[in-house]
Amino acid sequence: MHEAVAAPTPSLAADRRPIFWGVVVGLVQAATPLVMWWLDAATVYALGIAVIAAIYIGFAVADGRPKIIGVETGVAFAFVLVAAAAVTGSPWLLVAGIFGHGMKDLWQHRTQFVSGMRWWPPFCMTVDFVVAAIFIVEIAAGMDFR
Repeated sequence: MHEAVAAPTPSLAADRRPIFWGVVVGLVQAATPLVMWWLDAATVYALGIAVIAAIYIGFAVADGRPKIIGVETGVAFAFVLVAAAAVTGSPWLLVAGIFGHGMKDLWQHRTQFVSGMRWWPPFCMTVDFVVAAIFIVEIAAGMDFR
């Protein structure tokens, strides 16, 4: 007689790895204006938002469903528009863009809209929320983003 074998559940440590690395990458991403010193911080951060949003297009193409590709391309374009406006607009647009992307990651994690992405949404959401928090602190401290 065969006994049913339950699928292995990920360990608690495995569940926390995307979060840990999201914090690390978020801290590094927040420091990117130091690496690209010749650009305004707003421009560097806006580029980061655009790149992060575009990554989902690659995941959508890997998923292969035309509807998913169309939706993810449209969403990425919306984040690019917010990022472009943030280059010359209020730094709060940077907060809105990166926090909004984190909320999109949370939605993606809960719905699994794009298939095959178990670890990415919690990782990227953590990056986004860490960076958004740093933006808020920088704005409150009076940082000049231009």
